[in-house]
Amino acid sequence: MSKSASPVPALSIRIDLDPEGRIGPGKIQLLENIEATGSISAAGRAMEMSYKRAWDLVDELNRICGQAAVERQTGGKNGGGAMLTPFGASLVSRYREIEQAAAAAARKQLMALKSDIARKRKGR
Repeated sequence: MSKSASPVPALSIRIDLDPEGRIGPGKIQLLENIEATGSISAAGRAMEMSYKRAWDLVDELNRICGQAAVERQTGGKNGGGAMLTPFGASLVSRYREIEQAAAAAARKQLMALKSDIARKRKGR
């Protein structure tokens, strides 16, 4: 891909629910990975983080939202696992909708920024 065909700059959305409670792309990706793998540890590994770090992030999400986004499954012949609660699935869906709406609203300005940067680079 040539430099002139580079994509539009992307937004990264972080939602500050309170001074100590934030939801951003990393936590949402972790939830999506949990949904895809059925496992907190596998979801964490996919993001190159330890099980403890992944579980700490899930625990933080549950705490700041005041309800469980993930529930652990116990037992079974293959051991336990994890799945998103209905709230967790809704959280992912709402975040992605907010992200898409923000990107659409900012697209014109992002294109202008890209153009300004490209023009500046040519003038070096």
